Amino acid sequence: MKHRIIVLGAGYTGATAAGRLARRLHREDVAITLVNAEPDFVERVRMHQLAAGQDLGLRPLGAMFAGTGVALRIGKVTAVDVERRTVTVLDANGAEELAYDSLVYALGSGWNPQGVPGTTEHAHDIAGRPGALRLRERLAGLDAGQPVVVVGGGLTGVEAATEIAESRPDLDVALVARGGLGDWLSPKGRRHLRKVCDGLGITVHERTAVTGVEADGVTTTDGGSVPAGVTVWATGFAVHPIAKATTLQVTSTGQIVVDGTMRSVSHPDVYAVGDAAMVRGPGDKPLRMSCASGVPSAWQSADAIAARLTGGKVPNTPLRYFNQCISLGRREGLIQYVTADDRAVRSALTGRLAALYKELVCKGAAWGVANPTLGIPTRRRRVVRTAAPATPVTEASA
Repeated sequence: MKHRIIVLGAGYTGATAAGRLARRLHREDVAITLVNAEPDFVERVRMHQLAAGQDLGLRPLGAMFAGTGVALRIGKVTAVDVERRTVTVLDANGAEELAYDSLVYALGSGWNPQGVPGTTEHAHDIAGRPGALRLRERLAGLDAGQPVVVVGGGLTGVEAATEIAESRPDLDVALVARGGLGDWLSPKGRRHLRKVCDGLGITVHERTAVTGVEADGVTTTDGGSVPAGVTVWATGFAVHPIAKATTLQVTSTGQIVVDGTMRSVSHPDVYAVGDAAMVRGPGDKPLRMSCASGVPSAWQSADAIAARLTGGKVPNTPLRYFNQCISLGRREGLIQYVTADDRAVRSALTGRLAALYKELVCKGAAWGVANPTLGIPTRRRRVVRTAAPATPVTEASA
């Protein structure tokens, strides 16, 4: 009987894990099913571009996984039962339970309104394709001179504000940041970010917290307000809620607690990758939600599953950072070099060369999903055992 592997979510991490498993394991021994709500692979790191009016080519998952041995199931995951080892998938034909022997949970994250009044009613998000398309349509309907407010001074907010300001110079774009503009960057990085924002005419409200969102603007803690024809909410992400509804060990935010091989510390037949996992890197610091964190975790999980099933040596490679790649419109960029635990160092690459660097990183990330072993030839190994271990893992956390 084939070992049944189900991968939930076909973003960067889930799609990479499924493809890598298919290249590691013999097809006669495993049945790999990839479940995703949409039929296309979505380049999430480009959602600010889509919202700003740029066209992104579709990447059908069916074509991406044709001939790989991965079975694609288009449907929404509505429940996971880790005791019975089943997942419930809802599609046009209704709900169906799928049984698994090993599960890779890669449902990722969505936008996080953070309980701020009016956010869900009046703000737009770019955490996924549906939200980006709604924002695109709304921006297209704005007349010249209308105000646009982007709330959130992190990577997502900065990229959204600069992209919108560059593509629509006729709009009055403002960025509201809880801290200082780019306060996590090196001095060189902060100077360049401020220079680009000034050049694009972006009004920056620093050290300002938003307490409410209304149809015509946002209110702030100092009692003031910032007018907005459109409000873009980019203050961080919240993980998919399904894991928290299971008996998996999760954090207070709903992330699945894993060891260094991305294996659940409470249920050894479950692996979690990307934003869905609480992964600790250098200095025992949690890795941030990002493609840079997620893809290596997908490699780690796939290789660990394959090794355990085939009797090989289980890899446990420490995950670390090298840089932060930030697009500032299509003509400007910022590559901030960082320590292994993601702290900025003095060195940074700026300008058009940095924009090109970021574009190559985005293209490379999409290429890596279709080429999960990075073009390196691999040999499919035979499964030597199909039963998942019955006791929790005891390996040290990363």
